[in-house]
Amino acid sequence: MPPIIDFIKAYSQSGVSRFHMPGHKGSPLHGLEPLDITEIKGADYLYSPTGIIARSEALTSQAFGSAATLYSTEGSSLCIKAMLAVVMRSRKAPSRPLRVAAPRNVHKAFLDACILLDIDPVWLYPEDKVSSLCTGRITPSQAEKALAESSPDALYITSPDYAGNIADIRALAAAAHKYGIPLICDNAHGAYLRFLPESLHPLDLGADLCCDSAHKTLPCYTGGAYLHVSKSAPPAFLDSARRMMSLFGSTSPSYLIMQSLDLCAGYISSDYPSQLSACVRRTAECKERLKSCGLSVTGDEPCKIVINAAKSGMTGDELAETLRRSSIEPEYSDKALTVLMTTPFNSERDYERLEKAVQGISSGAGEREEEGYELPRCPKRMRIREAAFSASERIKTESAAGRVCAMTAVSCQPSIPVVMSGEEITPAAAKLLSEYGIEEIEVVR
Repeated sequence: MPPIIDFIKAYSQSGVSRFHMPGHKGSPLHGLEPLDITEIKGADYLYSPTGIIARSEALTSQAFGSAATLYSTEGSSLCIKAMLAVVMRSRKAPSRPLRVAAPRNVHKAFLDACILLDIDPVWLYPEDKVSSLCTGRITPSQAEKALAESSPDALYITSPDYAGNIADIRALAAAAHKYGIPLICDNAHGAYLRFLPESLHPLDLGADLCCDSAHKTLPCYTGGAYLHVSKSAPPAFLDSARRMMSLFGSTSPSYLIMQSLDLCAGYISSDYPSQLSACVRRTAECKERLKSCGLSVTGDEPCKIVINAAKSGMTGDELAETLRRSSIEPEYSDKALTVLMTTPFNSERDYERLEKAVQGISSGAGEREEEGYELPRCPKRMRIREAAFSASERIKTESAAGRVCAMTAVSCQPSIPVVMSGEEITPAAAKLLSEYGIEEIEVVR
């Protein structure tokens, strides 16, 4: 029995009078309350574990081949802040702000860390036009050029990105290590990559620090995530990781989420690889059937189906609405793309329903001209932290050109900023903000 679940099940059946948090006292209003507890005696403590949590994390660490794997009940957002803080504590030049080279398609959590830690990012832009804010490959040669010119303290990458593109982690790690800096990877969408026949997980390809959103691709409750420290990472990273998690994390972590992470430790250590292999095969087969219907399927992530709807004369949002009429809910859509994610828990009915739903979609529609666009390059006017904490006002995005962004606004998904705090909002940036449904934005007063 997984250690956390074993303890909590025994406690829930003990009949103990609960004179402790949470307020429901185990009464089953929703159904899970008897299993929802706090840090009582025997339940361990997430940020300095010595008992059941420590044992559960050790099982997960063994499954991922890490020096340590720490649980997060606040998603990869917590892990991203902690990873950057770990690097900050171990840098060689502590007298200046931390400099991190990163692509522009970072998650909002990265920008939040820049605000809180006063990080000075070195932005990397894709060489080609992009069809979606989610995309934008950064090549190893691009990264190495930036490292040589700007001397950052770390290289940060998002892989896989929301559109299913996997970066060349091995080459990026080699470039970072050549300049004596760590590679940090936001692998929120790729926890399962470790368990493919040939691992594509960043830890196995040279990343020093990595986070996975377990809930995105593994059977965990929403909010369950991992922070992995590589066996080859500097010892200082291992020493600081737990402390930095506690710096940004809640002192009331969810034991329900921890139980799902605990149970998942046993799941990924058992028959999961064979189940995953079957899922990968069926997903590949589904992609081929979608292509045979005339749809353009992009990206190279094995358990993500990304359709470029523009090739079929519609927007990604329009395709998503078509799928919803067939009782299919995609993960994400925008002007160009429709994104669907698969796991071993998708049934054969799910695949058949998708394959049937797209039949005839592209016939007679005509291919739209795929324009693409360059990600806006907005002039930096203030430091990120300075702008975020400056007096601000909220104005209509359509009239924001020429103003300096204060606290960046993002759409719920993909949670990727168009313009960063401290940057001047260009007309192109204002237009893109509107396209992603952001009608108002905070600007420096």
